[in-house]
Amino acid sequence: MKTPICDFVREYAAKSTVRMHVPGHAGKGPLGFEAYDLTEVKGADDLFHASGIIRQSERNASRIFGCPTYYSTEGSSLCIRAMLSLACRYAYSRGKDPLILAGRNAHKAFFSAAALLGFGVKYIYSDTYLKCAVTPKDLIDFIENKGVPTALYVTSPDYLGNITPLSELSQICHKYGILLIVDNAHGAYLKFDSSLHHPTDDGADLCCDSAHKTLPVLTGGAYLHVSPRLTDVFNDGNVREALSLFASSSPSYLILQSLDAVNPYLKKGFAADLKRTEKRVRELRRRIVSLGYELSGGEPLKTVIKPKSYGYTGTALADILRKANIECEYADPDHLVLMPSVNADESGFTALEKLFSGIPKRRPIKKAPPVMAAPAATMSVRAAALLPSEEVPVGECTGRTASSVTVGCPPAVPIVVGGELIDESAVNVMKYYGIKTCRVLKITPGFDNLG
Repeated sequence: MKTPICDFVREYAAKSTVRMHVPGHAGKGPLGFEAYDLTEVKGADDLFHASGIIRQSERNASRIFGCPTYYSTEGSSLCIRAMLSLACRYAYSRGKDPLILAGRNAHKAFFSAAALLGFGVKYIYSDTYLKCAVTPKDLIDFIENKGVPTALYVTSPDYLGNITPLSELSQICHKYGILLIVDNAHGAYLKFDSSLHHPTDDGADLCCDSAHKTLPVLTGGAYLHVSPRLTDVFNDGNVREALSLFASSSPSYLILQSLDAVNPYLKKGFAADLKRTEKRVRELRRRIVSLGYELSGGEPLKTVIKPKSYGYTGTALADILRKANIECEYADPDHLVLMPSVNADESGFTALEKLFSGIPKRRPIKKAPPVMAAPAATMSVRAAALLPSEEVPVGECTGRTASSVTVGCPPAVPIVVGGELIDESAVNVMKYYGIKTCRVLKITPGFDNLG
């Protein structure tokens, strides 16, 4: 499999062309890779009107993933906004206002898209703050009681390693003409795991992968996948237009080269390395469990530890790891997340096992996350985002309306989102997760003339 973007850039750099164009470093600088950082010079193609080397590379990726695949150099955040823009276009083409039904653990980009695009949002709530599973029963209950939404938006895998079974959800969605949109930011590698399914293989209509999270790709490299079954508004031109609507007009050619360069490895070699890494992760988990730790989640590349039963908070455990020069993916009072890559070497796993073996067990910590009621919406996400707001201490937020998402990322589960009323239970959750301030509206809740 060829790497057309990388080949072009290398050839351009080798010619020592006199660069009378941006970027301003002119191919020279202290970092050493400036010669490979280009703009859309002749022959370099145009990401959002691709007809040359970028289109060739995207077609290589499309063959690997088995569906039309588009590059993003601005992560899954760009892809999320583009997918929701396409969902709105889909609704309007059918003479309907767009309504998105979403799991509560939607990424912040989902809510910025709601503010920018003005679509309606309804949520599927669970009984606890972090439990955000979307089940077929949830979907059927919503359809029967509240009508048919434009799309169902699901995050799978989530930050804590939980994977949503998508096959049955997709069958229900397709029966009712509902788009199934999946934020698969953490699961690009699932396409190469023989024991699991990538969302596109389980019926997702639109799906994004953050290639940089689980593949050897530079930060910002991501994919937008479109199901081959989709036609009409999901044509190539509309997909690229949706991406360009939210993207920089100067995409990073360093990231594009990274996406291009990984294709031959994904075609041959990555699956074997992934299998080896997942085997080593299973061994690490067994060792950690044998020491008395509790684990959760089922994602093969994540190890999610619930250390309170061992006598530590996740943040305290993260500090212990940090002192040993080991950095985790995420920690909060209840969890510590380890997320090795296929490039992780044996010494890292050995160091982890040795460290965990030397941590003394303590009396279990009984404090649990506060119980939180589903927040009441006083206005739309869009209205709240555009109205005057102020930042106030969390202790002064009770009874106020949030102007934007109050959420840590990770674990990317909103406590409140823009337009929702902040009650005492929400304040307690914010305090539990160390949130000190919150942006709230300056006006009286209930004003909504912005959609």
